[in-house]
Amino acid sequence: MPKIVELKKINKVYGIKTPNPTQVLFDLDLSFEESTFNSIIGQSGSGKSTLLNILGTLDKATSGDVFINGKNTQAMKKNELSNLRNEAIGFIFQFHYLLPEFTALENVLMPYRISKKPMTEEVMNRALELLDIVGLTKVKDNLAINMSGGQQQRVAIARALINNPKIILADEPTGNLDSDTTEQVYELLREINLRYKTTFIIITHDRHIAEKADRIIEIKDGRINLDIQK
Repeated sequence: MPKIVELKKINKVYGIKTPNPTQVLFDLDLSFEESTFNSIIGQSGSGKSTLLNILGTLDKATSGDVFINGKNTQAMKKNELSNLRNEAIGFIFQFHYLLPEFTALENVLMPYRISKKPMTEEVMNRALELLDIVGLTKVKDNLAINMSGGQQQRVAIARALINNPKIILADEPTGNLDSDTTEQVYELLREINLRYKTTFIIITHDRHIAEKADRIIEIKDGRINLDIQK
């Protein structure tokens, strides 16, 4: 399958102009194929969250190249990166970051509204379909603040998919959920991966969850320590 994300010789150094710079990633080469379900594991401080931020263009590598859909993001301007993120990448974080004063449906539609494109019946129907997939049709008009933690995270998953991104980046997406809800959410992510052929790259500290993926990448001290494809 074609590569949808490719990192070449990625280095990340914080405080590069200070007397004591800290290097977090070292000459990292990594690529992900379309429609795959990948997990990244590693201890705290290993560099995995920094890697995800660079993958999502939320942070820039100190050196090296990041290609998304064949485009080198290192050379892009801020507005170009913003447009790329909104159109090609969906984010799911440990904390859902829903807007509490908006309903589930309104939160799902938010990334589309940010694009400032006119609201269409097709987009509204997609939002309703996504809420149905995550099992929230009955509470679509509930305010986010009145939903359970599991329901809020499901809204966040639907929101990440509204612009039909080819890539979903998830950073500890079930870190605040109990074990039963965690299993349900990961089954849901897998279902979405199979249905929409969306590429998933998931950071998790839970090896049991990581083993559900097609590929497990372990980051240790800013380098790839393990890369297993099933």
